[in-house]
Amino acid sequence: MAPRVVIPVDKNWEFKQADKEDAQFLPVSQFPTNVHLDLQHHGLIPDAFIGKNELAVQAVLAFDGLDTFATVVLNGTTILETDNMFTPERVTVTEVLKEQNELVITFDSAFIRGCKLVEQYPDHKWGCWNGDTSRLAVRKAQYHWGWDWGPMLMTCGPWRPINLEIFETRLTDLNADSVVDKSLARANVKLTAAIEGKADKVKFEISLDGAQVASETADVAEGDATSVSFLVDNPALWYPIRYGKQPLYDIKATLIRGDEEVDVVSKRIGLRRAELVQRPLKDQPGTSFFFEVNNVPIYCGGSDWIPADNFIPRISPEKYYDWVKLVAEGNQFMIRVWGGGIYEEQCFYDACDELGILVWQDFMFGCGNYPTWPALLESIDREARENIKLLRHHPSIVIWAGNNEDYQYQEQNGLTYDYENKDAESWLKTDFPARYIYEKTLLDACADLIPNTYYHPGSPWGQGRDTTDATVGDIHQWNVWHGSQEKYQNFDKLVGRFVSEFGMEAFPSVKTIDAFLPLGKDDPDRYPQSSTVDFHNKADGHERRIALYLVENMRYAPDPLEQFVYCTQLMQAECLASAYRLWKREWRGPGREYCGGALVWQTNDCWPVTSWSIADYYLRPKMAYFTVKREMAPLSIGITRKVHRHPRDKYTRVNVDVKTQIEVWGSNLTLEDLTLDLVLKAWDAETGEETFSKTVAADVLLPENRSTEIVAMDVPVREQGVDEENRIVVAAYLVDKEGRQLARYVNWPEPLKYVHLQKPKELKAVLAKDNSVVEISAEVPVKGVALECEDDAVKFEDNLVDIVPGEVVTIAVTGASAESKIETRYLGMI
Repeated sequence: MAPRVVIPVDKNWEFKQADKEDAQFLPVSQFPTNVHLDLQHHGLIPDAFIGKNELAVQAVLAFDGLDTFATVVLNGTTILETDNMFTPERVTVTEVLKEQNELVITFDSAFIRGCKLVEQYPDHKWGCWNGDTSRLAVRKAQYHWGWDWGPMLMTCGPWRPINLEIFETRLTDLNADSVVDKSLARANVKLTAAIEGKADKVKFEISLDGAQVASETADVAEGDATSVSFLVDNPALWYPIRYGKQPLYDIKATLIRGDEEVDVVSKRIGLRRAELVQRPLKDQPGTSFFFEVNNVPIYCGGSDWIPADNFIPRISPEKYYDWVKLVAEGNQFMIRVWGGGIYEEQCFYDACDELGILVWQDFMFGCGNYPTWPALLESIDREARENIKLLRHHPSIVIWAGNNEDYQYQEQNGLTYDYENKDAESWLKTDFPARYIYEKTLLDACADLIPNTYYHPGSPWGQGRDTTDATVGDIHQWNVWHGSQEKYQNFDKLVGRFVSEFGMEAFPSVKTIDAFLPLGKDDPDRYPQSSTVDFHNKADGHERRIALYLVENMRYAPDPLEQFVYCTQLMQAECLASAYRLWKREWRGPGREYCGGALVWQTNDCWPVTSWSIADYYLRPKMAYFTVKREMAPLSIGITRKVHRHPRDKYTRVNVDVKTQIEVWGSNLTLEDLTLDLVLKAWDAETGEETFSKTVAADVLLPENRSTEIVAMDVPVREQGVDEENRIVVAAYLVDKEGRQLARYVNWPEPLKYVHLQKPKELKAVLAKDNSVVEISAEVPVKGVALECEDDAVKFEDNLVDIVPGEVVTIAVTGASAESKIETRYLGMI
């Protein structure tokens, strides 16, 4: 018997407009592809990311259709009709193939088909946030209908590869079900090969770094699957980044018929023990919500991932890797694949496996009330099972969640939900039938296929309680920016057991703005409030909200563009750092894991835009990327400043004693106890004079993997009662016995707009040590010094640092030369 042959069907594809009689077939620009990439390639539509060209592209969408609804014709015979973007399909074509073959795929409009389905089911209570309700009827990436950070660009085309397989028998799947025992001393690995056709044996192999660990050949049993189990002693365990290595075992199944090897499938797996810990807490209500890997509790600082492009086929494996590498280098432990996008490409999860990034995986439902007619439920069940099987071998995936914010939509729109009612069939008769999807269809699929991976019905969700209940499950904390629009200094009051979304908008790099302006630096719309710049922000009310948080916190002006962009990025950086710092403070050790993680919305962008991302479409980090990186360092220090007012009698509004205190804590995310000294220094923001310098706590024990309170004290001032606290800048340092500074944080009076910031006369940012570092210093306190370089090859390891007199801050840099021009920008510069 000949082995299975896989022939890529990726050459000589052509496309044309199906309903235009005189349309000519044109060659595609690449494969896989979509209609926008091909139309742009031939100059038939403009680049949708430039100016306002998204509007021009939308006219094409209705005519050209979408990838989801496809009719496949081979040599004049219809062989397949599809209606789900996410589900791989297979069809037998033995009787249809010829020596010369013509394969024609016609795509229908998902938008129009979705609208017709909405009309077909008028009894369903249609409704959603973002996009159009027609998206709820269509199993397609929901962000294609537009979101509050992305354009409405309805792609179509074969978005993933097509292959012609020629075989008599084949392996359809290889699964590894592994269990690492509590002692971590052994792992039981059950390998299962699923088979189509007749075969005699399957040879199973496990290897590590090229060396065989185990091997066994099993007879093919009755049915379509054959399994063997291996006991691996002292397994090489897979750990999240910083907590250990990421060894990946190769598993291989070889299908044998007679003496011939007719098919081979191999995958890479990691052996690890991963648990979501939800247990009662000491001294606070509710339960914990944190991840433990190989018995190590992990504070999951990280971010939420959206598709990295509106046109998915042009995201290369290299770009996926670069994105995940950026996350890893930013001291993030977890990335959440958001439910309005796609089940990502294998190379994305491969990168997470290799780099040690934990993955929270949503199923693809978001922000709406989804319908449940029988055929749709069947399609969803297939979609879920196929994608679980495609992804379940990745050790990085530690949780699957049913949806994004659909329970929140249910609550805010008064849809029916009775958690105590466990009659699943009755849910289908309510005005929130999607509960059946999340608590029956997806739950069953996970139980059948990945019983050792935790399934969470939605995000946010907590034991059937209100999704804003901060004592259980996860929450999306949008009362900064959305909701009640709280001050970001108050994030300590907005904590949850696990905060899986929160965020703040900021403009992207000026280079990115110049890239989407049709005339670049010479464009007349090159100012913050122009119609083109506004067009590249899809958030409702973004003008008011950006202005609100800017005007609350700092002095700024919209001109020049560069300084305005800097101010929005400084604001975002301060906001997100505040959240991470205050919430990580609540990671207080065993039994007191009051906050187990924080995932910022969002990692990335799908086009050049002003959004909540911490790195823009071109992988240019915003300043918040660096402040998050510092807050998630192995060792960090935090300060919060609190004003206490005590009236001298109950009738007075004048005789009020005011005391301004600072509270200082250390966060040790390493797995060893540390004993360090706490040094505090203070300066007058207006004169630069050092007003305080003292080791306020010696031999401070910072136990492993938690935050520890160190000291609470008055802001050090020279004279009481003269409001000097509002001009005092305080810096805290954790120092070892050799005098080395291991952690640093500078605390300022807030709001910053009240501080009389001085323009430094001696601000220096100098390349040193063979152009491998930049050394920054100044004679007065300087808030938010940003390093900039026109050369994109020059990359800074840190940025947006506060400078105080008498200290040189050193930042590593790559790609610099003696000719590199390093420039600075800071608050109050203009």
